[in-house]
Amino acid sequence: MRTKPGRPVLVVIAHGSRDPRHAATVHALVRQVRALRPEVRVETGFLDFNVPSVQGVLESLAADGVRDVVALPLLLTRAFHAKADIPAVLREAPSRLRIRQAEVLGPSPLLLSALERRLYEAGLSPADKSSTGVVLASAGSTDPEAIAVIAEIAREWRHTGWCAVRPAFASAALPRTEDAVRELRALGCARVAVAPYVLAPGFLPDRIARGAAEADVLADVLGPAPEVARVLLERYDAARTPALAALGA
Repeated sequence: MRTKPGRPVLVVIAHGSRDPRHAATVHALVRQVRALRPEVRVETGFLDFNVPSVQGVLESLAADGVRDVVALPLLLTRAFHAKADIPAVLREAPSRLRIRQAEVLGPSPLLLSALERRLYEAGLSPADKSSTGVVLASAGSTDPEAIAVIAEIAREWRHTGWCAVRPAFASAALPRTEDAVRELRALGCARVAVAPYVLAPGFLPDRIARGAAEADVLADVLGPAPEVARVLLERYDAARTPALAALGA
């Protein structure tokens, strides 16, 4: 597919995983994006484990005559991959490409809407909010900025009517999901729900699920929720605007 002149190609950059559910979920999300914006060429590249690689996608685009690209990290926080891995890969791209790296997906009110969508799909209703404590379960990071963002999202989400919201992490930081579940029980919440703040299944999401064993409700990963697809396009539009200005479009 060739994109219209003045519209950069959107390259979605996913982490990749040995778990085949990961790539399947990424591709399902990208299909949602294409359906919302059919005039935009959207490609997917993986940093590791899956094909095509990011480098392979960029080389193919250059060979196809593409000049402008928006590289969008399929990440929820600005941690190591967004700050180091992805810029390093983009620096190795063919020189004919003009690449702008978009911001990561989070935080965004749309992602909170997606989290609530998944909780309601798992059995909760809006009437349950005031009596339900929620564990916002993230993959975790050694980056203090990323941890602080998750904590702030939990604080903001609490103000939308939940009994309480606590952050939790599957790796690199504390508390773990199971500890946050017990804390919400101790607070007196009538029910406890776990909302994985992750995009696709894999090793760490499975750890979150195991930690949710004592919870009443476990939501699915965000995956191809329509709100997530809309965030991707918001980030694409924000990144492509300077490129269009430079082109005189």
